[in-house]
Amino acid sequence: MRHVIALDVGGTGMKAALIAADGTLLHQARRATGREHGPDAVVENILGFAAELRALGAERFGEPAAAAGVAVPGIVDEERGVAAYAANLGWRDVPLRDLLAERLGGPVALGHDVRTGGLAEGRIGAGKGADRFFFVPLGTGIAGAIGIDGRVESGAHGFAGEIGHIVVRPGGAPCPCGQRGCLERFASASAVSQAWAEACGDPRADAADCAKAVESGDPRARAVWQAAVDALADGLVTALTLLDPRTLIIGGGLAEAGETLFAPLREAVRRRVTFQKLPAIVPAALGDTAGCLGAGLLAWDLLNTSTTPRR
Repeated sequence: MRHVIALDVGGTGMKAALIAADGTLLHQARRATGREHGPDAVVENILGFAAELRALGAERFGEPAAAAGVAVPGIVDEERGVAAYAANLGWRDVPLRDLLAERLGGPVALGHDVRTGGLAEGRIGAGKGADRFFFVPLGTGIAGAIGIDGRVESGAHGFAGEIGHIVVRPGGAPCPCGQRGCLERFASASAVSQAWAEACGDPRADAADCAKAVESGDPRARAVWQAAVDALADGLVTALTLLDPRTLIIGGGLAEAGETLFAPLREAVRRRVTFQKLPAIVPAALGDTAGCLGAGLLAWDLLNTSTTPRR
């Protein structure tokens, strides 16, 4: 059976799959990145994991994978196939596509984790059928993926969609990017966790606890939650003014709160739009499988193009 390897590399763990042409998940596996042993060990673990998947596919399906797709965090030069920088993994300028292509003996596509997850959500998830969408996962930070006619725009330098660094509160909390008042400092899951921990006096409290407290009517939680929703709405309205998406897809840990998030968020965005067309605001559908599924799509896209990018 013809299949591809899909790898989604995170800060601490890797998710992998063998995926058939019709999107069927033929095999799934997980493994730690081993980042505690340094960036070289992480790279070798990725290469070794991919090689094991190739061998498993050849044994189980009678032929090795036709291609591989890999999603990685940080700054990614997709055109050159280079993992340029990832703070959590400690690497710089790793020619990951070339290294994997040499180890696997076949074509490899390299993508940014959020854009790759957005590709999957846009094609086979919550954005299926939408010609224009914007995918925003609310996790430790906030990023975004701009979807146009079944593909995701990476920008001239690989930074397209970085909505988390739109300034929504000028002069506000400093951000590691060097600015003050960035969206992710107010509306990410980690920002809500920090704000709620301070408000309730429990350093172990997190965003999920805040959402539960909102649902139970705690006024302190409601204030923290609404502040995050208002900041998020400000950032999203800026994005929809620039991009005019048909669908806004919200994912990540904060979206797990369901209508506790989506009901006030839809209302906050509605209040802010004037001339803009209000997009559908929907939860992501694929959960933590989006990155792996998107990596598989990258691999199949590579096989379906008439030319293979130079390695």
